[in-house]
Amino acid sequence: MELNNARKVSSAAVSAFGLVGGYLVARETGIRPLGGVVLAAAGIYAGRTWKETSGPATTAVLGGTYIGAFGASHPLAKKIGAWPAIAAVTAATSGLSYALVDSKN
Repeated sequence: MELNNARKVSSAAVSAFGLVGGYLVARETGIRPLGGVVLAAAGIYAGRTWKETSGPATTAVLGGTYIGAFGASHPLAKKIGAWPAIAAVTAATSGLSYALVDSKN
């Protein structure tokens, strides 16, 4: 098995998949750690593109944003609902990923 070239991967799409997919897996299976596995795997895969394309400083910012979005979605969900919260943090995270990394490829 061989991974795609890191510079050709859409990190915005991968980070969106991690946040939405992780939530969906956790919700549908009832196994929250399994959702965390999806979230972590996508974050690592997107991080590979962030580092290759934009370096360690941008990777740190985007990694922090990705983890922060996951954390922020929980209290936000109590205020506006689960799906709107996931949509909001995913849009912010993937938008930033696109702006800082993907738009430069």
